[in-house]
Amino acid sequence: MNIPQYSDIERAHRRIENLIHRTPVFTSRGIDALTGGELYFKGENFQKAGAFKFRGACNAVFSLSEEEVKRGVATHSSGNHGAALALAARLRGGNAHVVMPENAPEIKKIAVAGYGARTIFCKPSLEARESTLETVIEQTGATEIHPYNNFSVISGQGTAAKELIEDYGEFDLIMAPVGGGGLLSGTAISVKKMLSGCRVIAAEPEGADDSFRSFKSKTLLPSVNPKTIADGLLSSLGERNFTIILDLVDDIVTVSEEKIIEAMRLIWERMKIVVEPSAAVSLAAILANKVDVTDKKIGIILSGGNLDLGRLPF
Repeated sequence: MNIPQYSDIERAHRRIENLIHRTPVFTSRGIDALTGGELYFKGENFQKAGAFKFRGACNAVFSLSEEEVKRGVATHSSGNHGAALALAARLRGGNAHVVMPENAPEIKKIAVAGYGARTIFCKPSLEARESTLETVIEQTGATEIHPYNNFSVISGQGTAAKELIEDYGEFDLIMAPVGGGGLLSGTAISVKKMLSGCRVIAAEPEGADDSFRSFKSKTLLPSVNPKTIADGLLSSLGERNFTIILDLVDDIVTVSEEKIIEAMRLIWERMKIVVEPSAAVSLAAILANKVDVTDKKIGIILSGGNLDLGRLPF
């Protein structure tokens, strides 16, 4: 299995840096006082298409040959990756086909269509997503760009942590949410190469804890009927991602729905920025005392800001 190295992340960054936003980093004295740590929030909610996913999608699409671009790209996604892939394909002059579960948030359906993708809806199961995608690829000849279990996608996602460290120096700990593991695996590769003494910890909802169970048992366990407000973290961990995570990640912790909502609300109220529930799970883990940040410098990747404002949990 081909595993990205830090040099692949450096290459990805050179390829995409003029296409992506170098996202801002936020701090909050109020949240620092509450947690006892010095927290730096990397605002991927301000990335193009509203989430870190654009980094990986952009790197994957811009790594393709002209011939492949002509045939188009295809994926399955509950939203953020689909929108990111659609935008990346449009920038390269190609078409994107996105298979989406019929229960995906309305705002994400609108975003995917708005970036020019052809959307195909399916039943909300991984099996339905994969079989529908297979049919689309057979019909179109498009190249599959997996949302997370993809070499170029992981390399692109690792550029967020790379920027954070380049801009803010040493950290004791860097945290990211984990769903399929694209962001976490890319983050871990960058962190362990750039800051050998820095720990990497992931946070995951209790109702979608396949990464936590897989990490603790050292066996890749699929997600079964995950239920969480953090809809970006419903995916099962990818095989390539799991290999990297087992090797480089220090710990994975889980958090309750109540804590996710509390953390999300805190970010909205104290920092005045819009994040989706998935982006709040790392802070939720700190608020729940699952991670000790006392007198430590912490980097947190706020994964995205795509959510339906008509269905806020507070």
